[in-house]
Amino acid sequence: MVNESPDTPTGRTLRPTRRGRLVLFIGVVLVLVVAAAVLVPLLTRGPKVERARSLVIPEGWRASQVYEAVDKVLDVAPGTTEKAVTTADLPLPAAAKGNPEGYLFPATYPVTSGTTPQSLLRYMADTAVERFGADHIAAGAQRNGVSVYQTVTIASIVQAEADTTADMGKVARVVHNRLDRGMPLQMDSTLNYALNRSTLHTTTGDTKIDSPYNSYERKGLPPTPIGNPGEQATTAAINPTPGAWLYFVTVAPGDTRFTSSYTEQQRNVAEFNRNRRSASGG
Repeated sequence: MVNESPDTPTGRTLRPTRRGRLVLFIGVVLVLVVAAAVLVPLLTRGPKVERARSLVIPEGWRASQVYEAVDKVLDVAPGTTEKAVTTADLPLPAAAKGNPEGYLFPATYPVTSGTTPQSLLRYMADTAVERFGADHIAAGAQRNGVSVYQTVTIASIVQAEADTTADMGKVARVVHNRLDRGMPLQMDSTLNYALNRSTLHTTTGDTKIDSPYNSYERKGLPPTPIGNPGEQATTAAINPTPGAWLYFVTVAPGDTRFTSSYTEQQRNVAEFNRNRRSASGG
C-alpha cells in the first residue's frame, strides 16, 4: 500500500480557496484571449481581391482622346499610351497599317494595378475585332460594295456627323449615295479630324487645306476612320436608310434637314447661318 501524506487524509477532496478560484479564472480568460488573438489573423489572412476601377470610352472618341484617358487612369506620363501602340501587338486589319483609329472600341473597361497601356489597348482592339468581325458586318459591307475597314470608316463619319441616333441611317445613306456618284463627301467632320478640333464653324480656308482627310478637295473615303464608332453607327453604316439624299445640315439642335436638291440645301444652310448668328448675338 502507498503511504498517504499526512496533509491529505484518506477520503478528503481538495478544494481551492476563493483566491485560488480567482487565479484559475483569470488564467482561463488569458488562455482564451491569447487563442483568439492567434486565431483571428489566421482566419482573416489570405489574398485580398482588388476591386477594379472602370474606364469609360465614349462612342466617337478619337484615338488621341483614348490615349489621354488611359494615361490619366493609369497615372502614367502623358504620351505613354500613344507610344505603347507600337509594342502592344494590336490585332488590326492590314488596311489600318498599324493605326488603331476606329478599333479602340467604345465601352467600359476594368482597370487594376496590373493593367498596362498595352494590355488595355489590346482589350479595346480585341473587342473591336470581335464586333466588326461578325458575319452581319461582313455581309453588310459586301452588300454596300465596300470593305469592312471602309465600313468602320463610314461608321466613324456617321458617329461624328449625326445629330441624333435617329439620323444615323440617313447620314450613312448620304455617304453611300455620294460615294456611288463619285462626289466628294464634303464632310466637316473629316476637316475637324485633320485639324484636331471639333467645331461647326468651317471656313472656306478650311476646305482648302492639304490633307488626305480634306473630303472637300478629295473624293472617296478618308484613309482611316476619324474616330471610334459604336454599335449604332456601325449598324447604320451597313444598313443605311433608303433614300436619295445627297445633302444634310443641322439647322438647329434636333432639326437636321436631308435633301437631294442643292438649291434646298442652300436654303437650309442659310437658315443654319442665321441661327448661328442669332445664338452668338451677331
